[in-house]
Amino acid sequence: MDEAALRTLIDGIRSGEISADDAVGRLRRLPFADLGDAMVDHHRALRQGVPEAIYGPGKSPEQCVSIVGELLGHGSGPVLLTRASDDQLKAVLAEHGPAEHEAGCVLWRRPEPRADRQVLVVTAGTADAPVADEAVITLAAYGLGARRLVDVGVAGLHRLLAHVDEVTSADAVVVVAGMEGALASVIGGLVAAPVVAVPTSVGYGSGLDGVTALLAMHASCASGITVVGIDNGFGAASAIARTLR
Repeated sequence: MDEAALRTLIDGIRSGEISADDAVGRLRRLPFADLGDAMVDHHRALRQGVPEAIYGPGKSPEQCVSIVGELLGHGSGPVLLTRASDDQLKAVLAEHGPAEHEAGCVLWRRPEPRADRQVLVVTAGTADAPVADEAVITLAAYGLGARRLVDVGVAGLHRLLAHVDEVTSADAVVVVAGMEGALASVIGGLVAAPVVAVPTSVGYGSGLDGVTALLAMHASCASGITVVGIDNGFGAASAIARTLR
């Protein structure tokens, strides 16, 4: 339940359109619903402005079906399942589909996206695309439009400079880069908008599965860049959603 849904419930009680028993039944699921294997946090949208997302790894397909059903049936915001396996994907779509699905994420989109903010998701290389895709579908869940600008890393900086107007006009930028992670510093030095950098595990031996990019982004001389964990497109989108609220 988000703030708008709670206000609608209160107005319904005041007008007599919603009975006291019905209201109590809805409020009983706040702040959480105990499903046995999971305690679904219906209160999160009120506290944080965005609803709970479901992290797929470690859960059975049946658990994913149950949690998704609880959020769809008793929540008012978008429902997002991340890092889903093929078996989880098949199970939730069979029970609760149709839904959007991309990069291992499944999204039931509610409410309609806002059109007033535009986020640019930039990748240094084509190999960074799966992490960028996770960020884009998470932004969609939070009602934020996103454009992609792909394969513009510092090995060919002219590719980025050809799109500099697009970069500088964005309301926020997510930069997804592996190797040495230098693209985050370049964009951080170009724009006034919030920049969230995502190091990826893409790279050769001394890339250390993303550790080199992670440390380089933290050490950036472009002030004010936010850095999330390796391959964490979901976390980057969540940081953008909090910032733009």
